[in-house]
Amino acid sequence: MACDESGYEGDRLVGGVTDVFAHAGVDLSPDAAGGCVADLRRRIRSPAQEYKANHLLRPKHRGTLLWLFGRTGPVLGHAHVHVVDKSAFAGTDLLVPALRETVRVWGDDITIVHDRQNALTPARLALVGCPVRFVASGDDARVQVADFLAGFATRVGSEARAGRPDPELAALLAPYLTPTSDPLLPVRSRSRP
Repeated sequence: MACDESGYEGDRLVGGVTDVFAHAGVDLSPDAAGGCVADLRRRIRSPAQEYKANHLLRPKHRGTLLWLFGRTGPVLGHAHVHVVDKSAFAGTDLLVPALRETVRVWGDDITIVHDRQNALTPARLALVGCPVRFVASGDDARVQVADFLAGFATRVGSEARAGRPDPELAALLAPYLTPTSDPLLPVRSRSRP
Protein backbone atom coordinates (compact mmCIF):
# COMPACT_ATOMS: atom_id res chain seq x y z
CA MET A 1 0.00 0.00 0.00
CA ALA A 2 1.20 3.47 -0.84
CA CYS A 3 -0.14 6.27 1.33
CA ASP A 4 -0.15 10.03 1.63
CA GLU A 5 -2.14 12.61 3.53
CA SER A 6 -3.61 16.05 3.06
CA GLY A 7 -4.58 18.59 5.67
CA TYR A 8 -2.06 17.55 8.32
CA GLU A 9 -0.79 20.56 10.28
CA GLY A 10 0.87 18.84 13.19
CA ASP A 11 -0.85 19.43 16.52
CA ARG A 12 -2.88 22.32 15.12
CA LEU A 13 -6.28 20.71 14.75
CA VAL A 14 -8.38 23.86 15.10
CA GLY A 15 -7.76 27.22 13.49
CA GLY A 16 -5.29 25.99 10.90
CA VAL A 17 -5.34 26.36 7.15
CA THR A 18 -7.56 23.31 6.67
CA ASP A 19 -10.46 21.92 8.67
CA VAL A 20 -10.47 18.47 7.06
CA PHE A 21 -7.82 15.73 7.17
CA ALA A 22 -7.63 12.98 4.56
CA HIS A 23 -5.34 9.97 4.38
CA ALA A 24 -5.37 7.90 1.19
CA GLY A 25 -4.11 4.40 0.48
CA VAL A 26 -3.49 3.08 -3.03
CA ASP A 27 -2.74 -0.50 -4.03
CA LEU A 28 -1.81 0.10 -7.67
CA SER A 29 1.34 -1.60 -8.94
CA PRO A 30 4.32 0.68 -9.52
CA ASP A 31 3.82 0.29 -13.30
CA ALA A 32 0.09 1.09 -13.15
CA ALA A 33 0.71 4.14 -10.95
CA GLY A 34 3.52 5.27 -13.26
CA GLY A 35 1.15 4.98 -16.21
CA CYS A 36 -1.42 6.99 -14.29
CA VAL A 37 1.04 9.80 -13.61
CA ALA A 38 2.23 9.71 -17.24
CA ASP A 39 -1.40 10.04 -18.41
CA LEU A 40 -1.86 12.99 -16.05
CA ARG A 41 1.26 14.66 -17.44
CA ARG A 42 -0.12 14.33 -20.99
CA ARG A 43 -3.50 15.70 -19.95
CA ILE A 44 -2.39 18.51 -17.61
CA ARG A 45 0.83 19.56 -19.40
CA SER A 46 2.44 21.32 -16.44
CA PRO A 47 6.23 21.72 -16.43
CA ALA A 48 6.34 20.77 -12.72
CA GLN A 49 8.83 18.06 -11.82
CA GLU A 50 6.41 16.44 -9.38
CA TYR A 51 2.66 16.63 -9.76
CA LYS A 52 0.61 17.25 -6.63
CA ALA A 53 -3.12 17.34 -5.99
CA ASN A 54 -3.28 21.10 -6.58
CA HIS A 55 -2.39 20.55 -10.26
CA LEU A 56 -5.32 18.19 -10.67
CA LEU A 57 -7.76 20.33 -8.66
CA ARG A 58 -7.61 23.38 -10.93
CA PRO A 59 -10.99 24.07 -12.59
CA LYS A 60 -9.54 23.67 -16.08
CA HIS A 61 -8.58 20.06 -15.24
CA ARG A 62 -11.98 18.96 -13.93
CA GLY A 63 -12.39 16.51 -16.83
CA THR A 64 -9.08 14.88 -15.92
CA LEU A 65 -10.15 14.64 -12.27
CA LEU A 66 -13.43 13.02 -13.30
CA TRP A 67 -11.54 10.55 -15.49
CA LEU A 68 -8.89 9.67 -12.87
CA PHE A 69 -11.35 8.82 -10.09
CA GLY A 70 -14.35 7.90 -12.25
CA ARG A 71 -15.75 4.51 -13.24
CA THR A 72 -13.51 4.20 -16.31
CA GLY A 73 -10.37 5.59 -14.67
CA PRO A 74 -7.43 3.59 -13.34
CA VAL A 75 -7.92 4.17 -9.60
CA LEU A 76 -11.44 2.95 -8.74
CA GLY A 77 -11.25 -0.32 -6.82
CA HIS A 78 -7.58 0.25 -5.99
CA ALA A 79 -7.76 2.97 -3.37
CA HIS A 80 -9.52 4.27 -0.28
CA VAL A 81 -9.49 7.52 1.64
CA HIS A 82 -10.15 8.20 5.31
CA VAL A 83 -11.65 11.70 5.76
CA VAL A 84 -12.31 13.38 9.11
CA ASP A 85 -13.18 16.77 10.55
CA LYS A 86 -9.98 17.73 12.36
CA SER A 87 -11.76 19.48 15.22
CA ALA A 88 -13.27 16.15 16.31
CA PHE A 89 -9.78 14.79 16.99
CA ALA A 90 -8.49 17.39 19.44
CA GLY A 91 -5.82 15.72 21.56
CA THR A 92 -5.38 12.74 19.18
CA ASP A 93 -2.62 12.23 16.64
CA LEU A 94 -4.37 12.01 13.21
CA LEU A 95 -1.80 9.98 11.32
CA VAL A 96 -1.77 6.85 13.50
CA PRO A 97 -5.58 6.37 13.45
CA ALA A 98 -5.54 6.92 9.68
CA LEU A 99 -2.78 4.35 9.18
CA ARG A 100 -4.61 1.90 11.44
CA GLU A 101 -7.68 2.42 9.25
CA THR A 102 -5.54 1.55 6.23
CA VAL A 103 -4.52 -1.71 7.93
CA ARG A 104 -8.16 -2.40 8.86
CA VAL A 105 -9.31 -1.89 5.26
CA TRP A 106 -6.50 -3.78 3.48
CA GLY A 107 -5.37 -6.30 6.10
CA ASP A 108 -2.38 -6.54 8.42
CA ASP A 109 -0.19 -8.45 5.96
CA ILE A 110 0.66 -5.29 4.03
CA THR A 111 3.68 -3.03 4.01
CA ILE A 112 2.88 0.66 3.81
CA VAL A 113 4.99 2.92 1.63
CA HIS A 114 4.38 6.44 2.92
CA ASP A 115 5.47 9.93 1.98
CA ARG A 116 8.08 11.16 4.43
CA GLN A 117 6.42 12.37 7.62
CA ASN A 118 8.40 13.49 10.67
CA ALA A 119 5.40 13.07 12.96
CA LEU A 120 5.49 9.31 12.42
CA THR A 121 8.08 8.55 15.08
CA PRO A 122 9.20 4.99 15.86
CA ALA A 123 6.90 4.93 18.90
CA ARG A 124 3.91 5.96 16.80
CA LEU A 125 4.79 3.53 14.04
CA ALA A 126 4.77 0.70 16.60
CA LEU A 127 1.03 1.36 17.01
CA VAL A 128 0.22 0.93 13.31
CA GLY A 129 0.28 -2.87 13.13
CA CYS A 130 2.38 -3.36 9.98
CA PRO A 131 5.72 -2.23 8.57
CA VAL A 132 5.96 1.33 7.23
CA ARG A 133 8.67 2.45 4.81
CA PHE A 134 9.20 6.11 3.93
CA VAL A 135 9.91 7.47 0.46
CA ALA A 136 10.01 10.86 -1.21
CA SER A 137 6.69 11.18 -3.02
CA GLY A 138 8.47 12.19 -6.24
CA ASP A 139 10.26 8.84 -6.22
CA ASP A 140 7.13 6.67 -6.08
CA ALA A 141 4.19 7.22 -8.44
CA ARG A 142 1.92 5.25 -6.10
CA VAL A 143 2.45 7.87 -3.38
CA GLN A 144 1.71 10.60 -5.92
CA VAL A 145 -1.62 8.93 -6.76
CA ALA A 146 -2.37 8.72 -3.01
CA ASP A 147 -1.55 12.44 -2.78
CA PHE A 148 -4.05 13.17 -5.58
CA LEU A 149 -6.81 11.25 -3.78
CA ALA A 150 -6.07 12.76 -0.35
CA GLY A 151 -5.95 16.29 -1.75
CA PHE A 152 -9.15 15.72 -3.70
CA ALA A 153 -10.93 14.43 -0.57
CA THR A 154 -9.71 17.34 1.55
CA ARG A 155 -10.91 19.85 -1.03
CA VAL A 156 -14.36 18.24 -1.37
CA GLY A 157 -14.79 18.06 2.41
CA SER A 158 -13.57 21.61 3.05
CA GLU A 159 -15.74 23.10 0.31
CA ALA A 160 -18.80 21.25 1.60
CA ARG A 161 -18.14 22.42 5.18
CA ALA A 162 -17.83 25.99 3.88
CA GLY A 163 -21.31 25.80 2.33
CA ARG A 164 -20.07 25.25 -1.24
CA PRO A 165 -20.81 21.57 -1.82
CA ASP A 166 -20.17 20.04 -5.24
CA PRO A 167 -22.57 17.10 -5.62
CA GLU A 168 -20.74 15.74 -8.68
CA LEU A 169 -17.40 15.61 -6.89
CA ALA A 170 -18.97 14.28 -3.68
CA ALA A 171 -20.51 11.42 -5.70
CA LEU A 172 -17.14 10.80 -7.37
CA LEU A 173 -15.45 10.58 -3.96
CA ALA A 174 -18.09 8.38 -2.27
CA PRO A 175 -16.81 4.96 -3.46
CA TYR A 176 -13.37 5.70 -2.02
CA LEU A 177 -14.46 6.64 1.52
CA THR A 178 -13.64 4.27 4.35
CA PRO A 179 -16.59 3.19 6.49
CA THR A 180 -15.14 5.14 9.42
CA SER A 181 -14.78 8.41 7.54
CA ASP A 182 -16.59 11.18 9.40
CA PRO A 183 -20.32 10.73 8.71
CA LEU A 184 -20.98 14.37 9.60
CA LEU A 185 -18.92 15.64 6.69
CA PRO A 186 -21.20 16.29 3.73
CA VAL A 187 -18.97 14.29 1.36
CA ARG A 188 -20.60 10.96 2.10
CA SER A 189 -23.23 9.82 -0.34
CA ARG A 190 -26.24 8.08 1.16
CA SER A 191 -25.76 5.12 -1.14
CA ARG A 192 -22.39 3.89 -2.28
CA PRO A 193 -22.11 2.52 -5.82
